[in-house]
Amino acid sequence: MRIAVTGSQGQVVQSLIARACNTDDEIIAIGRPILDLAVPATIFPALEAAAPDLIVSAAAYTAVDRAEEEVEAAYAINAAGAGAVAQAASAMGVPIIHLSTDYVFNGRKDGPYLESDPTDPLGIYGGSKLAGEGLVQAACANSVILRTAWVYSPFGHNFVKTMLRLAAGRDALAVVADQTGSPTSALDMADGILAMARNLVADDSPHLRGIFHMAGSGATSWAEFASAIFAVSEPLGGPSARVKSITTAEYPTPAPRPANSRLDCGKLERVYGIRLPAWETSMADVVECILGEAQI
Repeated sequence: MRIAVTGSQGQVVQSLIARACNTDDEIIAIGRPILDLAVPATIFPALEAAAPDLIVSAAAYTAVDRAEEEVEAAYAINAAGAGAVAQAASAMGVPIIHLSTDYVFNGRKDGPYLESDPTDPLGIYGGSKLAGEGLVQAACANSVILRTAWVYSPFGHNFVKTMLRLAAGRDALAVVADQTGSPTSALDMADGILAMARNLVADDSPHLRGIFHMAGSGATSWAEFASAIFAVSEPLGGPSARVKSITTAEYPTPAPRPANSRLDCGKLERVYGIRLPAWETSMADVVECILGEAQI
């Protein structure tokens, strides 16, 4: 199966490339300048040339705080760009899996979010991603909107790598403790996406399409997540620091964050039989990879 993925440097695309090495699938990562979501004219030619069986729409504007000032750029990429990728998928007659985010919710629910829960993004990033969801679904019925949260991996920039880097030079780190979510390994996501892709290509059933949540099993706070990272790292000779729990109010950011980013992934398990591993297990695997103690 040939899978075209928008973007070439992101955590999910790099994880898909790594995981596909053990399968018969071919990942064709297409990034700028060949495919630039901010330049719609590049999108269809780049995807058509890849001749894929399925498209994974992974590229996005992800600078959450900067988006508050760069509103036009965020919407151009996350909304209009995503819609153009879906239009290309529709024109080519192939399924598309579009990656979205927990930021489409306001984080005020007492419990994990269902796919059917009302959306209410707090900032520009979440608003642009929600707009993208709508444009993707409008452009291509043969689509999956896949929401995730708190993504980390051995690749790119993410919370796990940041904590290890900061701990290498500090004895203590202040980390927010009143935001809760489900840390999600991009490597686990890649396994799940490949499984979904095979089903979508082989079966045109409507129940396989629509909105799904995919996140690591279990939930934690950022502060607890950091402590768990160091608990794995320290015995391996890696960086470690004492974690000081603080509130969101003590760490203000230009864009507000959802206090609750937990996603209910029951629909994904019921429909596809996919359940990602416990976040603690996957986090330990990723830490070991980062420290050079294990292979991806």
